[in-house]
Amino acid sequence: MRILITGAAGKVGAVFLKKILEDNTDPDLRIIALCHNRGIAANERVEVIHGSIADRDTVKKATSNITHALHLATCKETPDDVMDVTVKGLFWLLEECRQNPGFEQFILIGGDASMGHFFYPHPVPVTENQPHSAYPGCYALSKVLEEVMLEQYQIQYGFPGCCLRAPWIMEKDDFKFSLSFGRDVFGGPCWRELVGAEKADAYQDKKVIPLMQDSEGHPVKRNFVHVDDLVSAILAAIARPQQSNGETFNICMDEPVDYGQVADYLEKKRGVPSIAVKTPYHSTWLDNSKARFKLNWKPKVDLETLIDLAWDYNRPADDPRKIWYPG
Repeated sequence: MRILITGAAGKVGAVFLKKILEDNTDPDLRIIALCHNRGIAANERVEVIHGSIADRDTVKKATSNITHALHLATCKETPDDVMDVTVKGLFWLLEECRQNPGFEQFILIGGDASMGHFFYPHPVPVTENQPHSAYPGCYALSKVLEEVMLEQYQIQYGFPGCCLRAPWIMEKDDFKFSLSFGRDVFGGPCWRELVGAEKADAYQDKKVIPLMQDSEGHPVKRNFVHVDDLVSAILAAIARPQQSNGETFNICMDEPVDYGQVADYLEKKRGVPSIAVKTPYHSTWLDNSKARFKLNWKPKVDLETLIDLAWDYNRPADDPRKIWYPG
């Protein structure tokens, strides 16, 4: 087995690489790690290639004699780069893989941005059959284009691949900092912009967290997945190619995170106060039943575990919080 990982130095790539090298005893296992902004250490089982998937020669080199490809490389709200990475880069990958006679499986990590996540109302659970509905911006559009390109290769060529559609991927103390009123907030929404700088500073000083509400004052339910659970889904897809190839799967927690429940749990267990913040966003429920059924996969991280992992995490000094791509 020779697995190409694009974006190998990123959040998911690093965890997947560590897991498969620890658990897979196949002496012939080789990893080809394609890195762009960051690098990783090479060894007897890991070959490192530096470059961009937008460059066809780089892709040709990286895909030589591989059996599997795990496509993680992406960019966010960067209009100057997103089409090169999403369209051109994915096209080169798919072209090289389909022409490789020994190729077995392509795994695309998609995102619920392709379904609009909390930007649009979803009156019923979001399944894999729901039409795409990108929210405004180039990132969500790019996630739609990725899924459509892979789908068309499956139709045109019977291409062996699947899409694992993940919502916001959490690790370490990510979730804690997603609830910060400070400038250190991780991801969105930016709570300072919603309540104003003066209130945000006061809330931050008192270690208050936001309780996100919709426009009617109901706690928002939002989908997440822990990186360990996403990696276990990737391994399940590799282990079950007959069940996974040609399919799209929602890979997420069994239930969306309810911000009201988050506030209650943190107050009771850790004495963390909260303040309700009305937003224009909507509750969504990403349905993972298909992945549970066809891949025999299920997430281990529930709401309380997600919170405790984030609040108990002590970030080392040599691992500063840094956003590698904007959005």
